[in-house]
Amino acid sequence: MNYLIEMQDITVYRGNTKVLDQFFLALPLNKNIVILGPNGAGKTTLLKVLMRELYPVKESKSRLKILGRETWNVWELRSSLGFISQELQNQYLGYVKGIEVVLSGYHSSIGVWEHQQYEPEAETEALQIMEMLEIEHLRDKQYSKMSTGEQRRFLLARALVSKPKTLILDEPTSGLDLNATFQYLRTVRNLMQNGKQIVLVTHHIHEIPPEVSHVVLLKDGCVSASGEKNKIMSSELLGELYDSPLRLVQANGYYQVVPDE
Repeated sequence: MNYLIEMQDITVYRGNTKVLDQFFLALPLNKNIVILGPNGAGKTTLLKVLMRELYPVKESKSRLKILGRETWNVWELRSSLGFISQELQNQYLGYVKGIEVVLSGYHSSIGVWEHQQYEPEAETEALQIMEMLEIEHLRDKQYSKMSTGEQRRFLLARALVSKPKTLILDEPTSGLDLNATFQYLRTVRNLMQNGKQIVLVTHHIHEIPPEVSHVVLLKDGCVSASGEKNKIMSSELLGELYDSPLRLVQANGYYQVVPDE
């Protein structure tokens, strides 16, 4: 089996805090995956390792491969993995126009700069993606005047212009109202149905689209369970994950939990 990421005996610190300790995880390639866990479980740290923003402690037994390789040019890697997070969303300056947010994806930069060069067809491709995401009419709108949902869709377009093999979405509906959440999830489902691998990182069970096939449960910096969705999504395992008795319910391919009192 080919893997998106293979981690063996990985230890990672953030400052003086050990977040991942002798961590093991293998995520299959070409499968839609959700990484589920409460706040503080280590989800963000795991993503920063994947995106080469954090590096594990070098130890003789530790192994880390991304897309089958141990070494990467970080810019090449970020072209292969489209990454969207609230942290990225907060880095853009308010005066940047929508089209500039999308074009910045070609260089994995924050905004467009004078020294950057673009092929003539770059803007055409960017506009086609914006049209697909139904934001082309906002091309000249300033970033600070967009709604949170509009900003997220522009960041999604930014990720798509480099034609990544995999999209990694970190808490993608955080801050969105119910209608914007459903709209965003419909877009994500459409990408999955058209062959794009999605890795969704969240603590919201209701965000897991039906197309997800694999689930990783993360707690206290450790993988508490990992495998096919129908084996992992259970009241017992989720109750242990969130330290709360709960009952899992399912409708139209989606999940939700209610207190089991």
